[in-house]
Amino acid sequence: MAEAKGNAAFSSGDFTTAITHFTEAITLAPTNHVLFSNRSAAHASLHQYAEALSDAKETIKLKPYWPKGYSLLGAAYLGLNQFELAVTAYKKGLDIDPTNEALRSGLVDAEASVSRSSQEATETCKISDSTMAEEAKAKGNAAFSSGDFTTAITHFTEAITLAPTNHVLFSNRSAAHASLHQYAEALSDAKETIKLKPYWPKGYSRLGAAYLGLNQFELAVTAYKKGLDIDPTNEALKAGLVDAEESVARSRAAPNPFGDAFQGPEMWTKLTSDPSTRGFLQQPDFVNMMQEIQKNPSSLNLYLKDQRVMQSLGVLLNVKFRPPPQGGDEAEVPESDMAETSRSEPEVEKQREPEPEPEPEVTEEKEKKERKEKAKKEKELGNAAYKKKEFETAIQHYSTAIEIDDEDISYLTNRAAVYLEMGKYDECIEDCEKAVERGRELRSDYKMVARALTRKGTALTKMAKCSKDYEPAIEAFQKALTEHRNPDTLKRLNEAERAKKEWEQKEYFDPKLGDKEREKGNEFFKEQKYPDAIKHYTEAIKRNPEDPKAYSNRAACYTKLGAMPEGLKDANKCIELDPTFSKGYSRKAAVQFFLKEYDDAMETYQEGLKHDPSNQELLDGVRRCVQQINKANRGDLTPEELKERQAKGMQDPEIQNILTDPVMRQVLTDLQENPSAAQKHMQNPMVMNKIQKLISAGIVQMK
Repeated sequence: MAEAKGNAAFSSGDFTTAITHFTEAITLAPTNHVLFSNRSAAHASLHQYAEALSDAKETIKLKPYWPKGYSLLGAAYLGLNQFELAVTAYKKGLDIDPTNEALRSGLVDAEASVSRSSQEATETCKISDSTMAEEAKAKGNAAFSSGDFTTAITHFTEAITLAPTNHVLFSNRSAAHASLHQYAEALSDAKETIKLKPYWPKGYSRLGAAYLGLNQFELAVTAYKKGLDIDPTNEALKAGLVDAEESVARSRAAPNPFGDAFQGPEMWTKLTSDPSTRGFLQQPDFVNMMQEIQKNPSSLNLYLKDQRVMQSLGVLLNVKFRPPPQGGDEAEVPESDMAETSRSEPEVEKQREPEPEPEPEVTEEKEKKERKEKAKKEKELGNAAYKKKEFETAIQHYSTAIEIDDEDISYLTNRAAVYLEMGKYDECIEDCEKAVERGRELRSDYKMVARALTRKGTALTKMAKCSKDYEPAIEAFQKALTEHRNPDTLKRLNEAERAKKEWEQKEYFDPKLGDKEREKGNEFFKEQKYPDAIKHYTEAIKRNPEDPKAYSNRAACYTKLGAMPEGLKDANKCIELDPTFSKGYSRKAAVQFFLKEYDDAMETYQEGLKHDPSNQELLDGVRRCVQQINKANRGDLTPEELKERQAKGMQDPEIQNILTDPVMRQVLTDLQENPSAAQKHMQNPMVMNKIQKLISAGIVQMK
């Protein structure tokens, strides 16, 4: 069953699923050479040549005199650019079957590749470098995902050394630099990204982010606009443009006297290098305050009561602020300074209003904190109700939380989850879209945005009623994965793509058109245009996957082209669909006969005769098999044929079991040394049957 599923997936072009089913089948039948052969072909179709090579070697190990194994071995070596080894593999196959067209064609390709390889040494080096670059890139991506941006930069730099024209590597390193607030380096990499790939929107997103970090807001606006000219629907560019334009508007407002101290990447360098502020950078709330002050210098007043901010301001201005006095409301002022001030500006001193203290801001911050706490409690109540499946109550709590605090998109995504459970998919999608939009505005955690997009995709799949309905769901999952690569999202994406394909097959189903395509295939078959015939038979199968005739006819084409595994696969499918259809058995047996598996072919012909006892094609097949088996029994085989027959027999698990059976080993010894005892053994039908199998395999010869 697993093999049949793998064959079906392979025929439909779903090689990944085919590999899964073949692997399952191999677990159940680890000595079946055809399974390894099929899996090798599937790996090669996905350009996974190392895996294809391993399976091809196992195929040959199990069936050394099977030409198809060497064809697959050669193809794997070709894919790995090991051309000399490919030539050797094809030649070994042709030693077994000199007329095999697939092996001949492969040998021509391999020899042509060998002749080109000396002239393409540089290109081969590039391919090697490209592989190493991909490995370094993968390590960089893993480090980036875990938040280790310094290590990510190291790996991306290594990859760039190996593949200096790969724009994605510069883009990724730019993002890593930006995450470390190294905006000058991020800008340089962003520019190189655009230079290598001028029409790639993400390059302009990186460029805009770098300019924003450097407080070059006008240039950031220009960068984001250029990106949107290329991709007007790009959400990241849209969100970046909003931030840049807001920053431009703020920069034109009245400057804060201390605002410049917090601008540019130098701020982070100074704070890191000073022992008194270095520890603050390990505190997320402090980092958030610094980022907010960088974006909006006028917000400095909100945080002046925080001693860490005051300490940082002193470091940035190279000024030492004394800590606040412990004993009174006002700090002591040296007498000489007081006198100086009084003499120079006596009237002004008397009339000057006291500096306004930032009490309103502090109160506002306190109120904000209280709101957040209150909203958080509502969320917790909503979570508790959700677990109890009290969905209406949960929605009320989440809605209250949203009203209290609209800066936490988790309330929206949680309410969307409730709607999803209730089957209110439109409401779920609406909440998810709001969460994504608000998350972009607030620059929320990518994981939260990804969660909203995943939930939206899930709701869309629940509503899907045709293949096209899955397209927006797939798009939502893909966007979620660009935000955060989550295994659950990836699983949902694969399920949606698989469901879409199933729907497409259902929508494509049309037996009448399938019959027409089969007839077209028949015409090409008569003209001996087998590849064209296969094309139409395949289309017929797509239109009607339950038509055994289409599989039978395509099996005949594959057999004519020497593609025996494919022919055997279609013949098996034909028998599976209609066990009474004699053509399926004749197709399968023809492949087995061609592969010199005469006993298997005999069994297949006899199985077909059970359903159609008078079928002449099946009867002729039995006769041919008997002739070949008797030829072996009489010892009429040439030494080469006998050697091949024995080698093939030794690969048969049944033959191996017979030879390792202690009773049969004694029987074989008696046949050589004790004829009278051997005669008694021969009266046992089970023993006689096993002896006959050994004779057919050429292991035992009767004279």
